[in-house]
Amino acid sequence: MKKLALFFLLSLSLLSPLSAKDKKELNLLPNSNVQRSANAVLSLMSYSVILDLAASSLSIKGTESENKKLMMTQLGGGSTISKDVPLYLEGALAGSRFDPTFVATNGEQERAIPLKWTSLSGTGGIGWDFPIAENWVLRPIVNFSLGTVASDLKIANWWINYKTGKEFNFFDKGSMNVYGLGGALMLDYELVKPEYEVDLELRLSQVHLQTFKTNDAVAGSAKSQTANVWTRYRAPTGLTFLSRPLRYVLEASHSHYYGDQAGVLGFDYLSTVGLGFEVDSSAHPVFVTRTRFLMRYMFGPNVSGSGMSIAMSF
Repeated sequence: MKKLALFFLLSLSLLSPLSAKDKKELNLLPNSNVQRSANAVLSLMSYSVILDLAASSLSIKGTESENKKLMMTQLGGGSTISKDVPLYLEGALAGSRFDPTFVATNGEQERAIPLKWTSLSGTGGIGWDFPIAENWVLRPIVNFSLGTVASDLKIANWWINYKTGKEFNFFDKGSMNVYGLGGALMLDYELVKPEYEVDLELRLSQVHLQTFKTNDAVAGSAKSQTANVWTRYRAPTGLTFLSRPLRYVLEASHSHYYGDQAGVLGFDYLSTVGLGFEVDSSAHPVFVTRTRFLMRYMFGPNVSGSGMSIAMSF
């Protein structure tokens, strides 16, 4: 019996999996470039650090394995304190999720590694209004941004015991920290009459993004440059709601991208048109003075879509 038990244990040890130190190192395939994908994520963040209506909400699903899914959203705004104190302040919070898929091999087998890269960013801006004509102001703005990209590795336990190179360090709960400095020049036109209101903004923006305290494998930089024109027309519908006229709203915008974000999603410009209505609650003691509900249609080279937005004025 002892000989039989010894033979059984010996056979079991021969059939057991190799230890981690005996296994071949797991590496990504040559076309699975971590640095290139990390730079792409940084370029995508370029859309988020500039207040831009067209890029404020994007959801894209592609067919390429390294650009599988993208979701972006931005919440922000800006205003001048008053005519007596023409200090302009703006800010935005943005987030995105990028789900690339890499292929790794140990020389004997290949496995897909799905990831979830989530980015969060905050942007602030300080400007000053210089009147240049009736209803026209020239507004230089200084912008600053801070963001992070976190990696959440979601794969099975089959590779955990493998030896891995430094290219996996960022995958396993790694992070990429980013700061940005830049500015904008805005030409703003506002005409307010009882019959209607017209807003028009022309803006040139540039922000340079740079990583800091980040794994060398994904360190990098990106330059965001955007030219944007935006306009809105509001007029009473003839109806009254909350003791104030209910307005209809027409809106349009066009953004052209010249920086590193240009072409990273397959387009270098986006346009939007919108239609909706605005509720004026200023006659009542509430914090929100106006609320706008808009349906928007977005279009550009090889991309189109629609959505609904809610905006509030305070």
